[in-house]
Amino acid sequence: MKIKYELIKNDGKARYGKLITNHGTFETPMFMPVGTLANVKMLTPEELKAVHSAVILSNTYHLWLRPGADIVAKAGGLHKFMNYDGPILTDSGGFQVFSLAKNKEKDITEEGVHFKSHIDGKSLFLTPEISMEIQNKLDSDIAMSFDECIPYPATYEYAKQSTERTLRWAKRGKEAFHNENQSLFGIVQGGEYTDLREFSAKETVKLGFDGYSIGGTSVGEDKKTMYKMIDDAIKYLPIDKPRYLMGVGDPIDLLEGVRRGVDMFDCVLPTRIARHANAFTHYGKINLRNAKYKEDFTPIDDCDCYTCKHYTKAYLRHLFVANEGLGGRLLSIHNIRFLIRMMEEMRNAIKEDRFLEYKEDFLKKYLG
Repeated sequence: MKIKYELIKNDGKARYGKLITNHGTFETPMFMPVGTLANVKMLTPEELKAVHSAVILSNTYHLWLRPGADIVAKAGGLHKFMNYDGPILTDSGGFQVFSLAKNKEKDITEEGVHFKSHIDGKSLFLTPEISMEIQNKLDSDIAMSFDECIPYPATYEYAKQSTERTLRWAKRGKEAFHNENQSLFGIVQGGEYTDLREFSAKETVKLGFDGYSIGGTSVGEDKKTMYKMIDDAIKYLPIDKPRYLMGVGDPIDLLEGVRRGVDMFDCVLPTRIARHANAFTHYGKINLRNAKYKEDFTPIDDCDCYTCKHYTKAYLRHLFVANEGLGGRLLSIHNIRFLIRMMEEMRNAIKEDRFLEYKEDFLKKYLG
């Protein structure tokens, strides 16, 4: 079946709802860990379930190159291949492809995108139709339209041409999409320009997708601009479909996104910073290589994750100083659980009509 979204409660623009999928029903707003290559780095599916993960994200471009969509299909689809029985979302590969396209004016064409493989330099060509074919074979619960992620800054003329092309690609991809058990999300672009965001949102909704994403944020713009991008698009998205803000995982940005009506988020941030000894806490981000933690025999935070229940800052610091990989694993568990627990707290606050109060209290602690 296609996914279904049920809006249960509003607190201002913040939304509490449920996402119904082939692999279970889950509450929103939610944070989705990123498993680019069919694994969330360093973690097992069992560890993801232990932190209450729901939807996770994998990457079409990377799986296309290794091991290949046909291999995944022969394994029975992405769920069986990676042994994850929760919902999976696959992005279109667009963001990776556009970062690899050297000459944007030459390599991004109406038909698709020419680029070089990051693995062996081989010339490759990705189109909306090929992206849909790959995602259909991966058999994720949610597939994403193939779009162009507009860089920041970009001229109005470039952003307009790119936004219009993304809409044409969305239509082509939808026509090429053939998997009755898979849902397809459209992506709103438009860069920093209010009228282009409105145009993109309205026209994407007309195409009729199962959910809608706000793309082209967190690409180098300042926070004020990012929040404006969300505001400019989200007001035109249907209230009965899930809304997904792509590539955002900073705690403050999650709060601001939920306040504006976003239901789903993803980001590599919690695992990426974990590998560099950084941990989220309710009192801000800390780096466990810092000498002040050498004799700190307390947990990272007031947290219910496996790491905080069993290990101290002193031990974790020792692991990083000694270059032991376990440190990155344990911090990844904590950081993902921190963001997912944040979402649990936000959902409860929305249910009790106190979201803005929760947001204010969280920021007072987090910002010191």
